[in-house]
Amino acid sequence: MTTPFLSARWERLIMLNYVVDPAILQRWLPAHTELDIWNGNCYVSVVGFMFKDTRVKGFKIPWHINFEEINLRFYVRRTMPDGTVRRAVVFVSEIVPKSAIVWVANTIYKERYSAFRMHHHWVEKPDQLEVDYGWRQHGRWNTLGVRAETSPIDLKPGSEAAFITEHYWGYSRRSATKTIEYQVNHPSWRMHHVISWHADIDFGAVYGPEFEHLKGATPVSVFLAEGSDVTVMPGGVI
Repeated sequence: MTTPFLSARWERLIMLNYVVDPAILQRWLPAHTELDIWNGNCYVSVVGFMFKDTRVKGFKIPWHINFEEINLRFYVRRTMPDGTVRRAVVFVSEIVPKSAIVWVANTIYKERYSAFRMHHHWVEKPDQLEVDYGWRQHGRWNTLGVRAETSPIDLKPGSEAAFITEHYWGYSRRSATKTIEYQVNHPSWRMHHVISWHADIDFGAVYGPEFEHLKGATPVSVFLAEGSDVTVMPGGVI
């Protein structure tokens, strides 16, 4: 059995979801994939969450076990020769507070990680959960957060939340003709009902001019996933 490259627990994933023009994503689209569209819409998501109990090839790396991540991602699919479809995510940007993680992810998986000062804030009440994440970049704090019901419920198959959360592969553009492919394993996540949300993100400064129009925009949906144990398998080139 293949040993996972990375194992961890991903907890309390905030997902701010925006509909965008597919044309702005073309330069990040990996070879052998196409955009994954839901109900006629092309999505990008800002996702904030916690890595817990992180291990690389089974080993814990001191000071790199529990940490925040914020990423901007979009959704693709790859049709296999047998007709099956692999639904996947592609990352435009991934932000963590640890430079060693940046080096490993960018070197091995050709991802787009960077390291900045980060924070998170969780408050649990009997009937309400508050979850906030933030990072400091270009001299200012960028933040996102939600208030949600404490008890999670099962994911509804075929829902928008299922489309956003149930992508079990990752792709990264290596060149115009080559792509790195890796599998991400986790169970279906339960979801907390979101009562309210807030976000203050300088999209243009953080992610580039293609995303400037999202600054101050209202997401089409906001989710809070409970999370689970996750394994990321070693990648291969296609």
